[in-house]
Amino acid sequence: MDGRAASQPKDLSRVCMDIIHGVNETVQPRLAATTLQQRLVVMPAVVVTGAHQTGKSTLVRDLIPGPRRYFSLDDIDVLDLARRDPETLLEGDEPVILDEVQREPSLLVAVKRAIDRRRRLGHFLLTGSANLLLMHRVSESLAGRASYLSLWPMTRREQLGLGLGGVWEQLLDTPDAQWPDLLAAQSCEPEDWRALARRGGMPPTALHLETVEQRSIWFDGYERTYLERDLQELSSIAALPEFRRLMRAVCLRLGQTVNQTTLGRVLSLSQPTVHRYLNLLEISQLLVRVPAYSLNRTKRLIKAPKLYWADTGMALHLAQLDEPTGAHLENLILHDLLAWRDTRSERAEILHWRTAAGTEVDFVVETADRLLPIEVKSSLRPRLRDTAPIRSFRAEYGAKARCGLLLHSGDTIEWITPDVLSAPWWRVL
Repeated sequence: MDGRAASQPKDLSRVCMDIIHGVNETVQPRLAATTLQQRLVVMPAVVVTGAHQTGKSTLVRDLIPGPRRYFSLDDIDVLDLARRDPETLLEGDEPVILDEVQREPSLLVAVKRAIDRRRRLGHFLLTGSANLLLMHRVSESLAGRASYLSLWPMTRREQLGLGLGGVWEQLLDTPDAQWPDLLAAQSCEPEDWRALARRGGMPPTALHLETVEQRSIWFDGYERTYLERDLQELSSIAALPEFRRLMRAVCLRLGQTVNQTTLGRVLSLSQPTVHRYLNLLEISQLLVRVPAYSLNRTKRLIKAPKLYWADTGMALHLAQLDEPTGAHLENLILHDLLAWRDTRSERAEILHWRTAAGTEVDFVVETADRLLPIEVKSSLRPRLRDTAPIRSFRAEYGAKARCGLLLHSGDTIEWITPDVLSAPWWRVL
């Protein structure tokens, strides 16, 4: 990556910044819009968090009805006012949008005071490009005053203009025996998952930039903006080349359980440094850790989390890979699951399952009373042996485990075994 960047024109950074900030996002419906409106009528404040450029500003400005005063802390004058006299931004009866509030976390103290003085539902709509619940500089969590909503990069159905995620809720609500009919009725057309993985879900790359070269320039600019500005607002990092190497190492290990000590040895970094860097990536909502499902009765489980990236296009760019792998298809499935989970009214968890013997199920969806095991294969037609992990999981957890889904890149929907349904990924996403 360093060698490639050195060969670029000297004004590349400025060009990249123009692309990042100058692309006009198409106002596509978003899955999170309905959930956001529901929370605005319940809580005085709603905080929308997500990685930079996932479309938070467009969501709160253009997809939520009603007049609101809009202030972006990316504007240096607004940022200065937020530091000197925050009450000026918050006064008045008209609801307020505060965009990129992580740039001045102390502003949340003024928001808290304003809510306590006059508790008006849905009055404050805040966005942040870092997970405010994890930022150590945020002393006021707005507990009892705010609801938090994560906005992920665009799902496939959002990119198609449907404003939806995958059919996970329908699968949970439908008896297992009727799954084939449910999936066969989906109207989405087949697509090469590798093309979806390359463009990712960031609105500029998903909707506007069509060539590899255009997306490469955009991702270069994104990386530089993150390292040189966003990251420095979270924590002072002097050794940016080391941090960049760690990002690349993670993106080369998607879907793996990563030992921090081993990773540090490979990168010549101490374990505490690796731990700190991974936490910063997670706070930035770029890194995704998928915890292990830990309820175990007879077998010792591997409880380390698996690591994924928020956006597959960016992961490919950081890893300097031309061709997506099966791990990127897993990452696409995970991204859709996360977008669905975080807009759901009832709690759900996305986990993985792996035994010490190496038996592994890619994802386990845990709801209040049931478990849905999901295995992902990039092959066109999975085989009988591919069902073994799901069947082992079901044997372990009995009636609590529903039939398993084996998602693949072909076009056939069939029960490979009585308890494992093989289905194309594009029928679900």
